[in-house]
Amino acid sequence: MPTESHRVPEGEIPEGMSPDARENWPHPALIDSWLGDAEIDFEFRPGEDVAVQDEPEARAAARRFRDVLGTFASGITVVTTISGGEPIGMTCQSFSSVSLDPPLVLFVPAKSSRAWPLIQRTGRFCVNVLAADQEHVSAQMATKGADKFAGIDWHPAEATGSPVVDGSLAHLDCTIHTVHESGDHYVVIGRVEHLETTERGDVSPLLYFRGRYHTTDS
Repeated sequence: MPTESHRVPEGEIPEGMSPDARENWPHPALIDSWLGDAEIDFEFRPGEDVAVQDEPEARAAARRFRDVLGTFASGITVVTTISGGEPIGMTCQSFSSVSLDPPLVLFVPAKSSRAWPLIQRTGRFCVNVLAADQEHVSAQMATKGADKFAGIDWHPAEATGSPVVDGSLAHLDCTIHTVHESGDHYVVIGRVEHLETTERGDVSPLLYFRGRYHTTDS
C-alpha cells in the first residue's frame, strides 16, 4: 500500500498522465476514500487506528503491544455528537469512569481519528454503552467513508442533543471538561451532565477480547 511519500503532491501531474486529464483527476481525499488509509495501521481498539513506522521491528512491537493489551476484556461504546446538523459517531473501547464528585468519565481517541476533531469542536458528546446484539452498530461506527448512522435509530440526548443510539444499555451525556495530549492519542475527560440506563435488564453487554467480539452469555 502506498505511503505518504509516494503520493503525488496536489496540483502536480503524475508521471505519464496527459495534462488535459488533470481537471478530471479525483481529489486526493476521494482517492483516499477508495483506497483506505495510505499508511500501515494497527487497530489498538475498534474504529481507531494508529500509524506505525513501516519497519519490521516497529510493526512487530506494535503487534505485540496490541496482542498483550487485547487480553484485557472491555465493553464497547459509541461516542456521538452533532456537528453541522449531522450525527457523528465513533466506536470506542477505551472508556472509563474517572471521578464521582464531580462526575467525570474519559475516552481515548487516536490522533488519526476523523470523528474526534468534530466532537472537540462541539464541546459535547454522548457515550453509548452497547448491548450484545449491537455488534453491527459497533462495526458500522468503526467504518470510514460510510454513512455511519444509516439504518441506526437514535434520539437526542437530554442535555446536549447528542445522538443516543436506540437499544444501547446506557448512555452518558457529557460536556468536554479537559483534553490531554498523550503520545499518539488524546485523553478526553468529560463532565457528565445526564445519564441513564435502559430497561433492557435481560440483555448482556457487548465485549471485546483478543480482537473479537464477545458477551457474558455462556
